[in-house]
Amino acid sequence: MRRREFVAASLLTVSASRVRAEPAPGASGTVVLELFTSQGCSSCPPADAFLGELSRRPGVIGLSWHVDYWNNLGWRDPFARRAWTDRQREYARRLNAEVYTPALVINGVAVLVGSDKAAVYQAIEQAAPPRVAVALRRTSSGLEAEIATTSAPVSGLLATYDPEQSTPVDAGENGGRRLTEYRIVREAMELERLSPRLTLPGVPVNRGAVLLLRDASWRVVGAADLPPTGSS
Repeated sequence: MRRREFVAASLLTVSASRVRAEPAPGASGTVVLELFTSQGCSSCPPADAFLGELSRRPGVIGLSWHVDYWNNLGWRDPFARRAWTDRQREYARRLNAEVYTPALVINGVAVLVGSDKAAVYQAIEQAAPPRVAVALRRTSSGLEAEIATTSAPVSGLLATYDPEQSTPVDAGENGGRRLTEYRIVREAMELERLSPRLTLPGVPVNRGAVLLLRDASWRVVGAADLPPTGSS
């Protein structure tokens, strides 16, 4: 079951390019996949597993945002946040899309059903790689980012994530199942003022971090992924 809310807005389109049935890893350069999901949705586990599979490919940066609009339907998702729901609604407004789960946003310019493998593979192949180079590293005092200069104004977002979690679900559409989910966003911080070298708060060693840069239309123009310490 997918729960939908209808949102009207302006239309953003993805530029077309050559399509293959299943792209090779990193075929289109870096691509950012943002999955909006919920443990209360029976259609979401296949999309969660697919995101985990894709995120292991070179050049793919995945983030899983657990929304809260399923929380009153039998099961309260421990990773859900109202702010993550607001993020999905803003994408829906900008992309003239519906709010539903599982929804996958690709590079901030297209939204698809997260478990539709054929459509996701095609969108990855069509996606234009982010044009702004970004590097993210750990330091003794926190994190440090290096951002290439760009003539257009950009804003940033630093998201920290758990690489994997397994949760027994006792009620709702997935009641009686143990769900394994990947790249679960736990905290996010908006960065309005960017500089070529940026000092950021530290991240626990068992969590990863993703720095996203976006333009005024929320298109992803730069991205860097910092895995948890000890991860390959």
